[in-house]
Amino acid sequence: MKTIGLLGGMSWESTAHYYQEINEGIKQRLGGLHSAKICLFSVDFQPIEQLQHAGDWPQCAEILSTHAKAVESGGADCLLICTNTMHKVAPEIEQQLSIPLIHIADATAATLVNDGIRKVALLGTRFTMDEGFYKNRIQDKYNIEVIVPHSDDQTLVHNIIYQELCQGVIKSQSKEAYLEIIHSLYKRGAEAVILGCTEIGLLVQQDDTLVKLYDTTLIHAQAAVDFALSEQS
Repeated sequence: MKTIGLLGGMSWESTAHYYQEINEGIKQRLGGLHSAKICLFSVDFQPIEQLQHAGDWPQCAEILSTHAKAVESGGADCLLICTNTMHKVAPEIEQQLSIPLIHIADATAATLVNDGIRKVALLGTRFTMDEGFYKNRIQDKYNIEVIVPHSDDQTLVHNIIYQELCQGVIKSQSKEAYLEIIHSLYKRGAEAVILGCTEIGLLVQQDDTLVKLYDTTLIHAQAAVDFALSEQS
């Protein structure tokens, strides 16, 4: 079994979900008392969040690259960045590593392709929804059309993530707001919706809607399990 490297803490609530899902995946595949071999570096999210909203992405990249190299030095055979938004600086981080980076958008898009999805909606932070680093990767590499909520809905989705979900706050009215946005995206032609922030799955699950949901945390964790148990070096 290979060692999975996790760069987490953004937020720690979703990183805890990663840890649980990866270990559950290994247990299901191998049985007995098996668990995952994981090397985790969990950052302090407050300064990262401040740099995000200040637009200082180069400093974000420098900080996360340093920690990613520490994960590699700790014996990891791959790296997962346990957040969708910080994949904005994934290319800079990847350049500093000699181990593969398992990109969350690639893992998600591969699942969409396998399921025959050709038009998908994307929920996430405003950075993820509004900028091209995530949705363009899915569109250009996998030929899947990506749509996002209208501006006011993007603001609502973004604020709930930072003001509630990243702080472990779950509100029923926020769930209803998300479900309304999901339904509106479905009416605009989306065949499915990507939960493109690793915290959204804490608020909305598949049982809440008939619209097909793709939880990126679960997909990314499964990709890590597949890598850990693969025969290839």
